[in-house]
Amino acid sequence: MKAVLSKAVGGPETLVLEDLPDPTAGPGQVVLAVKACGVNYPDVLIIEDRYQFKPARPFAPGGEVSGVVEAVGDGVTSLTVGQRVLASTGWGGMAQKLAIEAERCTPIPDAMPFDEAAAFILTYGTSYYALKDRGRLKAGETLLVLGAAGGVGLAAVELGKAAGARVIAAASSREKVDLAIAHGADGGVVYPRGPFDKDGQKALADLLKGACGPNGWDVAYDAVGGDYSEATIRAAGWNGRFLVIGFPSGIPKIPLNLTLLKSCDIVGVFWGAAVARDPEGHARNVRELMALYAAGKIRPHVSERFPLAQAGEAIAHLASRKAMGKVVVVND
Repeated sequence: MKAVLSKAVGGPETLVLEDLPDPTAGPGQVVLAVKACGVNYPDVLIIEDRYQFKPARPFAPGGEVSGVVEAVGDGVTSLTVGQRVLASTGWGGMAQKLAIEAERCTPIPDAMPFDEAAAFILTYGTSYYALKDRGRLKAGETLLVLGAAGGVGLAAVELGKAAGARVIAAASSREKVDLAIAHGADGGVVYPRGPFDKDGQKALADLLKGACGPNGWDVAYDAVGGDYSEATIRAAGWNGRFLVIGFPSGIPKIPLNLTLLKSCDIVGVFWGAAVARDPEGHARNVRELMALYAAGKIRPHVSERFPLAQAGEAIAHLASRKAMGKVVVVND
């Protein structure tokens, strides 16, 4: 089989396509014929050794896949050969085949395309855990989503609407805001490019507050970080919950007096660790997400598809922050 490998620390240009022996299914595992692999921001970080997990090299990036079960190992009773599934892998997904624990696979309906399935679990899983379990989002509340046109951002927009919230989408261009509105956001705001000085921070806070309304936001979903985070907290409503998702614009330094003045919470969202610590809660969330998909309330927006040989280009495209929705690597 072929796989895209990280053999040295570096950017997408360091990845190489190589032939490897086909994997075999160990006890409790299945082998998947990978049909598609979602590209996510952790793929940018993991090949540069900047992610929470640092797998031994060589390894293939790619944290979520869809495919067909090709073989089952001893003790596997939940899946059968030929079954269509999606899976959360952490890494290893940018390959033609993958051995993975059966418990990390979720069957998908025949009507779910493989590219959508590969763009589903990490983004919607992260955003659902963030909004439901960490943010305690309620119907009628105002949800502000930063980076609203990215994979997790669009998922947060759709899930916020499904929960009955008023959703305000914030992004770096009118095109991105319009995409979020097309996916259900009630309104949107285009924020300027950072970094910002103190006056710029205040102007951005006023811009976000104006979009949310005089009472500010109840829940903020920050998938951007950097100088945007402080400005967002300045636009918080009373008892707001600020969800820390990611830092493509850098790791912010928040003056904690803001949390006192706003009586707001800063809430970390580490979905991968939560899955490991609470597998029953994760399984419940996945069932609820699949029900929302079946009801037509959520659907991944796959904007670009790259062949396996161009997986490095797919990661670079995502890293450029030009992508809208999900980027997917597909196998023929």
